Amino acid sequence: MWDAEKCDLCGDCLVRCQYVDFDKDKAVAQIKELMEGKPAEILKECITCCACNEYCPTGANPFDLINRLQEVHNSLPIPEKMRTFMDAGATVPSALIKGDESKPVLSLCVMDHPLPADAMGGQMFDGMTVAKGGEYFCYLGYVHIGLDSPLKEQAQSFMDKLAAIGSDEIVFLHADCHAMINKMPEYGIEVPFKATHIIEYMRDYLKAHPESISPLNRKIAYQRPCASRYSPEIEPILDELFELIGVERVERKYDRESALCCGGMFSRIYPDRIKPLMAGNLRDARENRADAMVFLCPLCMVTLGKAASENDLKPIFVTQLVRMALGELPWK
Repeated sequence: MWDAEKCDLCGDCLVRCQYVDFDKDKAVAQIKELMEGKPAEILKECITCCACNEYCPTGANPFDLINRLQEVHNSLPIPEKMRTFMDAGATVPSALIKGDESKPVLSLCVMDHPLPADAMGGQMFDGMTVAKGGEYFCYLGYVHIGLDSPLKEQAQSFMDKLAAIGSDEIVFLHADCHAMINKMPEYGIEVPFKATHIIEYMRDYLKAHPESISPLNRKIAYQRPCASRYSPEIEPILDELFELIGVERVERKYDRESALCCGGMFSRIYPDRIKPLMAGNLRDARENRADAMVFLCPLCMVTLGKAASENDLKPIFVTQLVRMALGELPWK
């Protein structure tokens, strides 16, 4: 949630943005316009990667203000078919596949279809109750089409559907779902179960079963999804997970706070701006001698997977990577 009282007009949020070229004076002027509710230039230039929330040194959450005003001023040239695609998330057929009640529930949101076929299963996930489909759709993706209100409007329904499962713990595969959970306090909604990020769940499993791990001894580049900006506490857990399975996350320009969006939707809207950055992201990974590009978001993998392969970077979903270290999948 945007907190104007925390903003000291330092301009860092927009100076550091990798999608615009603003100096401090212009950044501060833009922020002042935003605080007055005006249709500032940044509203149409922003590609909704959420990074400015993480760049802000005072925790004012400027992206939340930008996103709200994008909706107010209808700033982004989003094709109608993309709004239709987003709306379709709530209509995906739902299923609650019952498993061992002593295990946490696994929520797939609406990511069942874009997931690689062998991403789930094996000793970490077998026997878990699985929730998937439109009833468990998290709505966070609407921020990427310049809409803020659907999150608030659907937050209680999202929480009610999850709570109705009746589990003490739900593991979220989709980073957007965990991000949505992290936004619940700003909506005044209580989370009546333990909400566990998939990375945290796998890290804990590996720590409990060290005898099952065969270190991979590989170098990887990590494609950090935009929604991870809402859950920065997961970053050190991810590093710990990589260490447990013998994987080196190569140091490179476009990672951690400086990660780039995969570019999926905006490469169609602003191709001249976004496609060179997408190419630079992959080049950065290759030049730093990564063997693979590892993804946490299924849609990021759909967007960049083919191009990663063409750049000699094996596209791997993070659960596949861990299953490889557990001897369940080969390093193909």
